Amino acid sequence: MNPLLDTLQPYPFEKLSRLKSGIHPPVDLRPIALSIGEPKHPTPALIGEALTAHLGALTQYPASKGLPELRQGIAEWLGRRFNLPAEAVDPERHILPCNGTREALFAFAQAVVDPGQRALVLMPNPFYQIYEGAALLAGAQPYFLNTTQQTGFLPDFNHVPEEVWAQCQLLYICSPGNPTGAVMPAETHRQLIELAERFDFIIAADECYSELYDDESSPPPGLLQTAWEMGNTKFKRCVVFHSLSKRSNAPGLRSGFVAGDATILSKFLLYRTYHGAALSLPVQYASLAAWQDEAHVVANRSLYREKFAAVTDILGDVLPVTIPAAGFYLWPRIHGDDQEFAKTLYADKNVTVLPGSYLSRDYFGVNPGRGYVRMALVAPLDECVDAAHRIRDFIQSHSLDS
Repeated sequence: MNPLLDTLQPYPFEKLSRLKSGIHPPVDLRPIALSIGEPKHPTPALIGEALTAHLGALTQYPASKGLPELRQGIAEWLGRRFNLPAEAVDPERHILPCNGTREALFAFAQAVVDPGQRALVLMPNPFYQIYEGAALLAGAQPYFLNTTQQTGFLPDFNHVPEEVWAQCQLLYICSPGNPTGAVMPAETHRQLIELAERFDFIIAADECYSELYDDESSPPPGLLQTAWEMGNTKFKRCVVFHSLSKRSNAPGLRSGFVAGDATILSKFLLYRTYHGAALSLPVQYASLAAWQDEAHVVANRSLYREKFAAVTDILGDVLPVTIPAAGFYLWPRIHGDDQEFAKTLYADKNVTVLPGSYLSRDYFGVNPGRGYVRMALVAPLDECVDAAHRIRDFIQSHSLDS
């Protein structure tokens, strides 16, 4: 067996399952899960219609590069969303469809990391655990960038030592952030692109929450957008990852794309050709329908705003809850141990939240997730409101006001 498998830590939800093991919550309270970021809003009908209309294509092997019309549709969406001119994104060279961002984010490190060079892979902390696993199985060493309230829940790149940048081969960034919802400004993108040029590393920008934002007039900037604006028209060393899971409430479709530096993507395509990760043709046609429609995305954001407003109104005087700039998570600091909070809340109220320490690592003497919990407002409004009332009652009955 690959000995690097022994370096992997249990996934957060495996830890959560162990934490809840043997506990029997009140049977008169329906279970409410705020733990996993799995959208529960209805998947738009146009996706299902396109999927079923092309079921006959199941008789064909799909190409790893994807349908030309899908890549064209994605290029056009990137142009509309990130104010890129029509000539900026070449569907032939700059885009690869993928089986959602999770698969691609993991596979990407395997393709671009040279493990023989004492490679570092930098990533935020807390983080999406795929980044860590991808780095470890690529033979690299993760280097965590603590994101705290003091740093605005964004990495402090100004204090990364030069010797670390010199060993960096890959930098994962996540904006809007999971779990905090913090949005990285374009100025930081510019700083990172300049650092990547100076120290020769690749930026992998996980932008899968980019379409869930609070202010309709101020969508989060994208890495390719900033690269183009600063004259990096070949998107050199810049690669972005997008998904339909959150944007279009289609986590089961397992569909997204990778876009950016054509030289890097040509090598990634070679890897994926052997990896066998092509999307089925019905899924590609359904994906095209989703990328071509924005009305359902606007409606989706409205549903999340409604839930954020209702839940923060209920919890505001017992928990320091703040509506994030983007995403669908609340990230409140709680009183006491985050694991004990989650365990007791489940036992008393049949509500599941995720301990923040399960999403982070101890680094430089700090675990920036400890003392926080992640609450995913993915359930329908009535369930989110019910959960908020139960959490409020739980905090008040245990005198846990933060």
